[in-house]
Amino acid sequence: MRNPNSLKQEFFKKWIKGLQICSATKKKMSIMERKRAIKLSADIAMASTRKSTIYWSHALMKNASKDDTNKIIIKNILGSNDDNNYNFNKASMGIYNSMSQNGIIRSKKIIKKSCKISRRARKIISPNIIAKKMMKKRTKVLKSLVPGGEYMDDASLIKETLDYIISLRVQVDVMRHLANNASYEINDPKTNL
Repeated sequence: MRNPNSLKQEFFKKWIKGLQICSATKKKMSIMERKRAIKLSADIAMASTRKSTIYWSHALMKNASKDDTNKIIIKNILGSNDDNNYNFNKASMGIYNSMSQNGIIRSKKIIKKSCKISRRARKIISPNIIAKKMMKKRTKVLKSLVPGGEYMDDASLIKETLDYIISLRVQVDVMRHLANNASYEINDPKTNL
């Protein structure tokens, strides 16, 4: 695990570089365009600070590179030494169908049998069935929240979610620190703002 301070420094440098590139490409931006530029720069900076084996970072880069203007920003932020090919599909991730086919069939049989049992005894509903349904629903929500989550199995999803949370925390800490410093400078009578 990397030092959080080094992650924050790397994220901050790349984020500022992305913001500079965005402002250089278009001088007059609306509020919505500024919001998109800040989010795009933050996403690219956050994804580029992670290891190349992290799949959510590939998903963020892939989503950002759909637009041609974003590709220029990505290339400038990553530079030539970090220039990775962000191919993001089921085959390249290698985790999409990591569960064996027998395991999937076996779990489907268990669910079918439990449904048949609950149909027979309609008054008694097994807590296991309810737990499985709740877990399936929550896993579906989690897959929608983590970039690239729809291509992950459950074990990979947990690992990727933890890493994504750490990166989001770094992003929030840097942005909060920057906002606090900016508000201090605005309220400071010594500055001429």
